[in-house]
Formats: sequence, structure tokens, C-alpha cells
Amino acid sequence: MPDSLTSTLTRYYDAVPYDSHPFPQSAMEHLEALAYLFGLDAPAPSRARVLELGCAAGGNLIPFAARHPDARAIGVDLSTVQVAQGVAAIERAGLSNVELKAFDISQIDASFGQFDYIVCHGVYSWVPQPVQEAILRICAQNLAPNGVAYVSYNVYPGWKAREIVRDAMILRGGPRDTPDEKLSYARGMLEFLEQSARPDSVLKKTLDEAMPIVRSANSSYLLHEFLEPCNAPCYFKEFVARAQAEGLAYLCDAEPSTMFVQNYGDKVHGPLLRECGGSQILMEQYLDFLVNRTFRQTLLVGQQNADRIRYRLDPARLRELEFAGLFASADGTAFTLDAREQPCNAIRGLKVTLRLPVHKAVAQLLDAGYPTSISPQALVDGVSRLVDQPPAAVEPAVMAMLEELLILGALRVRRTTVPVVASVSESPVALPAIRALSVLRTGAGDTFGSCNQWHEPVVLSLLERSLLPLLDGKHSHEALAQHLEAEVRSDRLRFVKDDKPLTEPSAVKEFARQQVALALASLRRKALLTA
Repeated sequence: MPDSLTSTLTRYYDAVPYDSHPFPQSAMEHLEALAYLFGLDAPAPSRARVLELGCAAGGNLIPFAARHPDARAIGVDLSTVQVAQGVAAIERAGLSNVELKAFDISQIDASFGQFDYIVCHGVYSWVPQPVQEAILRICAQNLAPNGVAYVSYNVYPGWKAREIVRDAMILRGGPRDTPDEKLSYARGMLEFLEQSARPDSVLKKTLDEAMPIVRSANSSYLLHEFLEPCNAPCYFKEFVARAQAEGLAYLCDAEPSTMFVQNYGDKVHGPLLRECGGSQILMEQYLDFLVNRTFRQTLLVGQQNADRIRYRLDPARLRELEFAGLFASADGTAFTLDAREQPCNAIRGLKVTLRLPVHKAVAQLLDAGYPTSISPQALVDGVSRLVDQPPAAVEPAVMAMLEELLILGALRVRRTTVPVVASVSESPVALPAIRALSVLRTGAGDTFGSCNQWHEPVVLSLLERSLLPLLDGKHSHEALAQHLEAEVRSDRLRFVKDDKPLTEPSAVKEFARQQVALALASLRRKALLTA
């Protein structure tokens, strides 16, 4: 990268730090499971070597290192400010298996070594072409033989319209001096266009799609997505061709539900299968046009593994995975193990209608156990007991439902059991690094962020954050309640009931015990408690 552009981007990221937090779709455990699902055996994350390109302050990498003390993780980023923030967080967490470096991605070569997983989220589209080429070169040159690389990027056709918005924002906001000024003037430009655009114009339709994003997104996202010096979308097919030229092969999307044509209806399913002649890449490019896609998260592997990739799901491999999911009936009632239809809500806002007792039993078991993962065999055994039928009688329906829910995107999946607890113990435990990092404020007001065992960002209440550092397996529920009482007495915490602060000691004591039970149940459900 030319020195002048490197300096410009460095100053930009130092002045406007990118939000550094976990991206669940890039979790190594998720990548391992997807590789297995589509026919490959990727290295176990527990001992993996991981490289993150554009790691910011380590919000995506540090939690992985905390979960897997025998793994080794390295992150590089152009911003010295963000790297320094991450180094401080690593020291506070007491981790020795993760390192962050202020480094130009384009300077990485073979001497960096080989890695089982390479992650590059939110970088590829936002750097000039030589750095894009370097990213793909690194994914090929520094990837272990059975490794998996993850690269996210903006795509056409969806970004064709967003480029109009970006260009308009840059026209008015670009010349301003400070990031806040740039964004303020850019927003003003869009408000002017929104008020002035003809109702039947392409501009009006474009703004109708973009303005909800502009109004709801935080400043960091808007500054990097719409006002950053570089933003170069491409078509999915073009990206795959560039990767192939470097010796890489397309494996899958990090959100595999987007890949399955049956999710798009019968009018799409048959014609696309005939049109694309078995080409997964061509079919997904067609689907990008169909949904006007703007963003992709692509998994790549070495070209030597391409012949082993299978997009028809293998029942034998499904049996070796672990599944988790949330299911609640739409009307709030309990599932009835009969043939009555029951619409329900699942993860990602998906709607699912359950019709058979076996299906309802699967949903009931997954939801009751969440956030723990469950093997297909355990589900078969549990369903067998619930519907009072032999395991062999329910197994086909259970496995068919798991495959259907997986294709739909209504399940989380792993290769190994997720280390969370199904119930709150007498002396609850959270990972040491999570306990240490809970003292870092990452949000505004009385809520704080953390990363759970599913590599998801979760919001902590002030009360939960107060308890989390004490969840070391040495504090009973009574000891935790006494801690809350002390926090109230010192005025660091306030209990409010019926809009009135509690001050009377016996009332505070009783309320503290109630709040400990509620907070621990919430922390368990948020996948923060481990064995």
C-alpha cells in the first residue's frame, strides 16, 4: 500500500476506532462445524492457530483465546490506538495465548507461519486493491492444509444503490475537518435529498431503503461504511474468481441458510436448479440478484480440498454435530404434544409452524436446554420419552426436522459440546477472562457488553456485571447476595421497588436474594456460566 494511503487509513482508524466486538459468524467453532457439514474436517479450535487480519482492539479474537487456552491467536491491525486498547484488555484478562500487533496487512509473508483459521471481517472492501490482493494471498499462503479462511465484504447488486447514498454523503461531508462534522453534514445531505426527491424517482426508493440504516446505526459504522476513503464492493462471482486465482476454493457462506435455494420458494427453486447446472457459485450469484444482497461472509479453503466439498447434506455428518435453538410458541402457550398446529418463533426472528408431536418435542427439548447444545442421539432419546415411542420410531422424523431447521437457519451448530451449564450450580462459574473483562465498560448507561460461550455479544445489566467477577466457583448464592447488600450500603448499587429505593436492611437482604436468583438465571441463559 502506498505510504500516503497507509497514513491516511491509519489516521482515520485512530480517529474513528471501529467497534471491536465478537462476530458470531466468524467464530472458529462455527467455521469448524460448517466445514464438517459440507464434507471437510477442519482443525479443532481448542488447539488451533488463528490469525485475524484487521483485528481492531481484539474484541473478536480475545474471547476466542479466553475459551481455548491451548490455542494460539495473533491479530494485526493498522491502528496503533486500537491495538494498544486490545493489548491492555489482554493484560487485564491475564491471557498469554493471544497477541495483537500494529502491522500493515500487505507486509505479511510466509514467515508469519501457517494458521488453521484466518479471519478477515470488515476489511476486504474497505482497503485498496493491492491490500485486497494481499488478503487473498495470505489466505492461500498462510493457511494450513486443512484450514479455513473467513472473509467478509460488500457485494453488488445491493451496493449499487448504496453507492448513491455514499457518494452523496461524501460530497457534503467529505471536505469537513473532524469525523463528527463529516457525519453531521453527511446526514444533513441525506435529509435534504429525502425531503426533495421526487416520489416516483430511483433516488427516493434508494433513500427509503437506506435511511432506516442511517438513522439506527452508530456513528462508527456510518463513518466507516459510508465516509471511509475506501469502499470497493464486487460481485460474489468476481470475488470467488479472485480467490481461485490465488489457489483458494469457495466452501460456503458463514450463514448457510442463504445458500439453499429451497428457502426462496418453488418459483425460484426449480428454475434456478435447471439454469445453474449444479454450479453452487452461479446459483448463489443468481440469488444475490434476487434478494439485492449487500454483504457476504465467505469461507475459503485450499484448492486441494475442493473435490471433497459436498453441498448435499450427509445424514451421517449431521449425526455427529451438536445443535441448539430457541423456540417459543407464538401465543406464549406451552407446546402440546399432539397434532394441533402451533406457530412458533425461533432464532433470527424466524417463524416455524410445528405440526407433529415429534417436532414439538424437539423444539421443547432444544428450548429447555438452551444455551446448551444437544446431540442428535440425545434428542432422539429425549423425544422418545416425551412421546412414548421407541427411539427407532422417532429417529427419522427427528433427523429430518434437524436438517430442515438447519437449512432454514433456525439452529446453531457445533462439532463439539458447548461448555455451558444446563442449570445454575450452588457455586456458579464464569470464565476467568470474562470475569476480568467485565470491568471494561463497553456501552453507555447502565448496560455493559460481554462475549458468551457461543461467541455472541451479550448485554449485561449493572447487577449482572456486579456479580460476574465473583463467579469463580468459590462464592455461594448467599455470599453473592451479601455482596449485593454491601454494594447497596456503599451506594454503588441501588435497589428500587415500586419506584421507591429500598433502604431498610431486611428489605434489602430479601431483595438481594431474589435478585441473585434472577441474575444467575439470566447469566445462564446468556451462555456465560460454565462448568
